[in-house]
Amino acid sequence: MTRKTGLVVNADPKVEEMLSNVLEDWTIQHASDNRAVLALAEKKPFDLILTGESTSGKEDVELLRRIRRLHPHTRLIILTDKSTPADVIASMRESAFSYFSKPFSLASLAEMVRMATEGPCWDDGIEIVSATPSWLCLLVRCDSNSADRLLQFLHEVGDLPEPERTEVATAFREMLLNAIEHGGRFNPEQYVEISYLRARRMVMCRVKDPGEGFALDEIRHAAFANPPGEPLRHLAYRDVKGLRPGGFGVMVARHLVDELIYGEQGNDVLLVKYLNQGRQQTA
Repeated sequence: MTRKTGLVVNADPKVEEMLSNVLEDWTIQHASDNRAVLALAEKKPFDLILTGESTSGKEDVELLRRIRRLHPHTRLIILTDKSTPADVIASMRESAFSYFSKPFSLASLAEMVRMATEGPCWDDGIEIVSATPSWLCLLVRCDSNSADRLLQFLHEVGDLPEPERTEVATAFREMLLNAIEHGGRFNPEQYVEISYLRARRMVMCRVKDPGEGFALDEIRHAAFANPPGEPLRHLAYRDVKGLRPGGFGVMVARHLVDELIYGEQGNDVLLVKYLNQGRQQTA
């Protein structure tokens, strides 16, 4: 079999070491800058390209745009130390595989690189319906890889302070995975509708799955439906039904956000997190 090839732009030693471990069976080529990347891409396609951190997100999006005219399905991960929410949204429109701005987790990047090496079809997993840095409306394919890619993009778009940033991300992830598993049943032909709204004192996330919905008091696979004195009853039900371990997603989300509101059919949920509450109370 032909060895897969990756192209890396002026990576620092830690990124180089990570790539050598994750892509140990690949042939890795190096380029000094984006101009050199484009020259090499004009000669042959690469299975994966990582941009350099010294270029801006805007410059890397332009590189992606030009490469995809040559090779429409190129997997490209943007690494940058100069980024704006508008750059992240532009990268999503151009179907970047992922986007990382400094400071970023090397472990998270390694997992994203692994993900980029798998799966025959990926670049239709996230579709933008409309997008501004404050309000995004998206469609996400019902598979876990698309969910993880979306979460990384939203991490880059959001400008929330800590601990709100981590709390919103964790709650949103739980509800998104619930929608993909129970509403979409991991069917790659189905999509979850996502809205992300960032207001001055509030962030709101809406998740609507393609399922028929449910009544909250009838969900025996979820921990919050357990009767008093039986905190683990849902685990036995999940085991019988062949569901993955878990069932604590709704409980976790309710603890991390200020409001979690379900629609009438149960397949539409709204997460609300209020910001700067301390300052509002003393104002």
